[in-house]
Amino acid sequence: MASKALILIEGHRSIGPLYVKAAQRRGLYPVTMSTDPTQYGYLAAEGIGAVQVDTNDLNAMKSAYSRLRQTHAVAGLTGFSGLDESIYVTVGKLCRHFGLPGPDPASVKQCHDKFVQRQLLSQAGVPIPDFRVASNAAEVESAAAEIGLPVVIKPVVGSGSSGVQLCRTIDEVAEHARHLLSERNLGQSPPRILVEEFAQGQYFIADMMGGRLVAIGSGDFGPLPHFIYREYSFPAPLSENENAKIADASLSCLRALGLGWGPANIEFRWTKRGPVVIEVNPRLAGTPDPELIQLVYGIDLVDEHIKLIIGEECDLRARHSRTASARFLVPDRDGMLERIEGVSRAAAISGVAEVKMYVHPNTPIIRKGDYRDLIGHVIAASPTRDQTATLLQQAVDLVNWTITPFRTEGLEISPPAPQ
Repeated sequence: MASKALILIEGHRSIGPLYVKAAQRRGLYPVTMSTDPTQYGYLAAEGIGAVQVDTNDLNAMKSAYSRLRQTHAVAGLTGFSGLDESIYVTVGKLCRHFGLPGPDPASVKQCHDKFVQRQLLSQAGVPIPDFRVASNAAEVESAAAEIGLPVVIKPVVGSGSSGVQLCRTIDEVAEHARHLLSERNLGQSPPRILVEEFAQGQYFIADMMGGRLVAIGSGDFGPLPHFIYREYSFPAPLSENENAKIADASLSCLRALGLGWGPANIEFRWTKRGPVVIEVNPRLAGTPDPELIQLVYGIDLVDEHIKLIIGEECDLRARHSRTASARFLVPDRDGMLERIEGVSRAAAISGVAEVKMYVHPNTPIIRKGDYRDLIGHVIAASPTRDQTATLLQQAVDLVNWTITPFRTEGLEISPPAPQ
């Protein structure tokens, strides 16, 4: 009899292959349903089964699932997103419709809308930045004046820091508001913009699974006004009391938003008020969180999520305790990426777990001010934080690339679509 199928809705450049491999290790047959399966290069490279279907059409998804069930025993279903996190709502609806374990679609939808999410967190007494919602430039400027500069301005719906910017002056507020309002990819009518207080302090992230805290990491970003991830480390350098406060706030978020099933990740800033919640995401965090947590604690979050998907219990007990860090590689200019050197030498360093480039030579680089600017990462692990930091820097110093400025004036060059 054929292996049971694990259905994956759409794909993801970093964690998509992790789910495929984890499913195969469990003897499951991964099948990806996607509007355009060719955009995920790892599917063809690994010979992964794919079904082309409009993943924005729930009825079409139900029909495709029903057809697949005629030829395969389906073990479970989950999915991923790029910029449009509504795919997680679709996953929840499909699971409910076909009686599969999965997230509550109503709870996921509440998180998908950042304004609604903040309203629910505020009502539950969870500490969050002061915020307003606006639908035009005048309302954005008025909200910024009420909150007080500087403010962070972002789309109400979105991910990967796309459209997120710190604005220090009213002119910057007006300019960024005009930019967001002119963007067609917001997918909203009328478009909505979130204006919120800039919560200043160390960044932390809590990774949750099945209503339980798994790990807390710390991170930092590249230069403002954008919020492009620079480095992540686990475990976070917290005192026992600080750890407890973030843990309590994390569980309060899950209760307030109804996220007791499956994975979630919660972003914090440690301010003068203590931990302040920046964002609650009803999904597993992308690279490098799963890889770092496995290196540090021996817990495979992808595999534990798959257990829940197929109706089994997860095991979140730590097998060991180490330290691990990831550094993202970010270009400092636009142009044509001509060459990449030093990857194999960096990967050969003992203690370096992974050196991965997301792009290849002869790729146009056009920075967007979000996750699409990242061109690779380096991950290192060791018994101590200082040793990990040294290993990470040694590896990063070996990786070099050359970007040649575009020679043709006025030529519009688009980078590859995100995967």
